[in-house]
Amino acid sequence: MNNIILSRTDSLGDVILTLPLAGVLKKYFPDCRIIFLGKTYTRPLIESCEYVDQFIDWDEISGIKHPEARIEALRVLNADIIFHVFPVKEICSLAKKAGIPVRISTSHRWFSWLYCNKLIHFSRKKSDLHEAQLNLKLLEPLGITEEIPTSAIPGFYGLTRIDDQLSPPISRLILPDRFNLILHPKSKGSAREWGLDNFSHLINLLPAEKFRIFITGTKEEGEKMEEFLSVNKDRIIDLTGKMTLSEFLVFIHKCDGLVAASTGPLHIAAALGRRAVGIYAPMRPIFPKRWAPLGSHADWLVLEKSCEKCRHSNNCECIRNILPAEVAKKLMK
Repeated sequence: MNNIILSRTDSLGDVILTLPLAGVLKKYFPDCRIIFLGKTYTRPLIESCEYVDQFIDWDEISGIKHPEARIEALRVLNADIIFHVFPVKEICSLAKKAGIPVRISTSHRWFSWLYCNKLIHFSRKKSDLHEAQLNLKLLEPLGITEEIPTSAIPGFYGLTRIDDQLSPPISRLILPDRFNLILHPKSKGSAREWGLDNFSHLINLLPAEKFRIFITGTKEEGEKMEEFLSVNKDRIIDLTGKMTLSEFLVFIHKCDGLVAASTGPLHIAAALGRRAVGIYAPMRPIFPKRWAPLGSHADWLVLEKSCEKCRHSNNCECIRNILPAEVAKKLMK
């Protein structure tokens, strides 16, 4: 077993919870070569993992016009195994045509039965396992059935290749005598959000002499938060749209904590050992049991109730009813 492809072409949070799969593979097969097939924008995160030997850009491959050339892009990797952690029909088809001998996927997508030859039978939506643990179930065809508790997952992230350098203007913003806190209010629609009013209340609860507060997000998210940023301008530093992902990784690493809903930055902060506080809706499958941040200083809040009101909407009353005082308590403990 020489070359193994991990295919996960979705978002940052999903990708970081896939990295332990690479770590466990290296534990059992230390001489294997891990190739990660992902999207362009996730590349800095993937290349920060010591267990990944090569990144392959799916956006580049999918942009190749000639079908045979797309097949060849996978064939030249000489892969023995591909894990379709996030099954995509075209990738599953290409992997079979490229002659990859072992093609592992879950059985809940019809095209997996056509293109994959090792199918794992479980339902992510109905499971009580964490997403990172569900990813590890794909190892069963290799005889790896070890049940790794969530407390041990952080040991397999391997984010040891993060550059330690920030540009001087951003680096100077971090104060050594304060708790440098990142608030990441938006989620690009990937999670139920806590609400800007709650973030404003949290800012007012945190002592200025103890906390240095940064607001992060994309440029577009910053534009949507214009009023919020203006109201809190005396207490916060607006960094929305001002960093690349590579810079943001370093920034999270150098700061002390982060508060967000179930987003990629939350999981990154947890993986880096920062004080990561996640704010969650109680509804399955987006509840903490499946998506909680995993890390030595990670924590989360959710209302202890069963609710389905926002099943078809991002307008979640339950998550908004989590008190800012409870979040502040987590940060100051």
